Formats: sequence, structure tokens, C-alpha cells
Amino acid sequence: MKKIVALLLSFIMLLSLAACGNSGPGTGGNSETDRTSHNVAEASADSAQSESAGGQDGGGESSQVPADSTETDVLADGTDADVPVVYMTTDISPEGLMKVYEALGVELTGDNIAVKLSTGEPPASNYLDPDLIRDLVERVNGTIVECNTAYGGSRSETAMHYQVAEDHGFTNLGKGFLIMDEDGESMILPVEGGQQLSENYVGAHFGDFDGFLVLSHFKGHAMAGFGGAIKNISIGIGSREGKCLIHTAGNSHTSPWGGDQDAFLESMADAGKSVVDALDGNILFINVMNRLSIDCDCDGNPSEPDIHDIGILASTDPVALDQACVDLIYQAEGNESFIRRMEGQHAEHVLEAGEAIGLGSRTYRLESVDE
Repeated sequence: MKKIVALLLSFIMLLSLAACGNSGPGTGGNSETDRTSHNVAEASADSAQSESAGGQDGGGESSQVPADSTETDVLADGTDADVPVVYMTTDISPEGLMKVYEALGVELTGDNIAVKLSTGEPPASNYLDPDLIRDLVERVNGTIVECNTAYGGSRSETAMHYQVAEDHGFTNLGKGFLIMDEDGESMILPVEGGQQLSENYVGAHFGDFDGFLVLSHFKGHAMAGFGGAIKNISIGIGSREGKCLIHTAGNSHTSPWGGDQDAFLESMADAGKSVVDALDGNILFINVMNRLSIDCDCDGNPSEPDIHDIGILASTDPVALDQACVDLIYQAEGNESFIRRMEGQHAEHVLEAGEAIGLGSRTYRLESVDE
């Protein structure tokens, strides 16, 4: 009798899954139909369409604010006014970059502003074009900053790294260029509420700056799955010692190899939170979604992109910003190789970890600044 009941229950579950159209995790192509968007504006629009069609629910989760919410301001589209906003333009130009920056409505304070980016590994990586960012760097009167790498290559030693920065056009922008761990020294930041790390080792010159503008080229990454704002403020700001600690979840000060994948992603979130906390929120984030290779700017010979350029996005919330970029990848044509790279490395776990420790929110509202 028990076997018959179990078989009946299994049959009912299969019928339920078929009725819901549950096809499991997406692996490319139409993956946007197989996963939940974290864009509440999109969720609200979908909900409105469903209601206008007779109130039938098309399936899937919704990030929409509950109708009985009385404690939170609600916008006209039904979304929570406190949800972080990610601003976007499809105009990948100096003018478009300036437009999304101004849409943030926040100015960095202090006399010494750092502009964090990746200088890119030679000979042919996809680093940000200096001509694209020049006007914005001048606007904030910033100093371009980087840290040396922990894996070898042309940027592992200070003298070579300064030469790469000059060759790639970053030394004549704003107030110039500085390698924050140029002397091989670190500054230690406490990590509050981290899942893996209790302290984070950043370049010693980190403390010279009042605020940070984080300019990231969003792309794939062989180890992290993707690289965006969170990677730029964790691995990117880490000294060589700090990079090793993040990669190994605090287990090695000298080697970046051999760490557990999820622990590595959680350590990136931990390190990122220490940076944001140390700056007391005086930090802004911009991701440029062009040359969308599955390989990082640290790869001197990256794969050619399969996805067309998408745009420039900006937010005060690094988790929301990276989540919006990931969602756009899932909606893009030609996304199969990029999605394989992300899913193969469990990449979205860094966003889960970031949200869990208070670095930011995976739920966001995407707003276009294009007319």
C-alpha cells in the first residue's frame, strides 16, 4: 500500500511540474524564460500584463512589493521606493558614461578621489578605453588606481605594471596613476559579518583616498565566472597578499591556488563589504558592458565576444549593479558561452553571499536614462 501511495504522489508531482512548464535551470539561448529576473520594474510590468489578461499568473517568482505593504513608500508602478536603482544607457560613449554617472544624483566627497579600474594584461585584453573614461575622470578630479597581480604576468611587479598603465593610456588621466601596493605593503580592513574572512588586506595606499569611483569592464572570468563591481573592489583592491587570502578563503597569504569555489566567492563578497564599510558609503559603481568576452581583462589573449555590446550601467549598490548585468546577459542573443562560463563557476553565488552579509541587494529597479 505504501508503495502505491508513493507512486501516486510521484505521478502527481510530475504532472504539476509539467503544468508549470518547469524545465530546470537555463543553459543559454532562451535562459531568460527559465530564471527569475531581479528587476522589480520588469516584475511589476509582467504582473500588470497578467492582471489585464484576467488575473492569471504565468508562473515563476515575483519580486513585486506586496499589495498590503503599508510601511514602505511605493512608486506608481507598484515597486518599493527603497529598492536600489540601476541606471542604464545603451550609448557607450563619453557622453553616455557621464549621463549614467549624473543620474546617480550623488557626488563623491573629499579632495582625493580614486578611480579604480583594471589596467588590462597585454598584449590584447579588453580593458576600458581611456578616451571613454577621460571626461568622467576629469569630472571627479580622480587618480587612477590599481594593485599588482598575484598570478605573474606583466602586472605582477611594480615597474612593469607602471609601464603597462602608461602603454594602455592610463597615466595621463586626471591626477595620474598609482599602484596602491607599489611597495608590496598592505593595509588591513576589518570584515564585519563575513562568511569566510575576518580581515581584508588591501593596497597600503587605499587609506590615502576619501572616496572611490569604481569603473569596471563587465566580462566573463575563468575563476569567478564573471567580473564586475564586486570583483573590482575585492580582488581588484586587494594587495598581492590580500588576493591570495580571498582566493583561499583566508588559508594562504602567499598562494592564490587551491581554494574551494564557493568559499572563494564568499570571500570576494566579504572583502568587498570591508571596502564599502571603510569608505562609509563614499563609493559609486559603474559597469561598462562592451567587448563581452568570456575572458577577463587579466587575459592577454581573450576569446572574441559572442554577445553584442549592451550598454553602461551605474548604481550606488554593487550587488544590484552586478545582478542587473547578469540578468542582461541571460536576455542577450549569443549568450550560450557566457552562461556556460558563469554557471560552470557558480558565479551568482557571489551575489547571494553579498546580499546575505549586507553588501547590497539582488533586487533592483532598472531605469533607462536614454530619451
